[in-house]
Amino acid sequence: MPALLVLTNCPDQASAESLANALVERRLAACVNILAPCRSVYRWQGRIESAGEVPLLIKTTDERYAELETEIRTRHPYELPEVVAVPIERGLPAYLEWVGDETRRD
Repeated sequence: MPALLVLTNCPDQASAESLANALVERRLAACVNILAPCRSVYRWQGRIESAGEVPLLIKTTDERYAELETEIRTRHPYELPEVVAVPIERGLPAYLEWVGDETRRD
């Protein structure tokens, strides 16, 4: 089962933790790393913006991606959250198997 690394950013620690817990609890993610806060610079609605954000690294499978994306969009406070999925082409086989096991539907 192909594994994915999904990236998103939350506006603060509380929303990052809430989202991470929901994704793992619903088995949409095997693991979510909540990284240190960072500063993002981006163009939004014609203006250059800058905001503090908390990045998340989400490990899931291709099979669970659509539901994971829906859950992020539903729970995320941003009008247009970043949701970028990158296929994991290589990795420790036992770890990738664990990702598949932890995101398997009951």
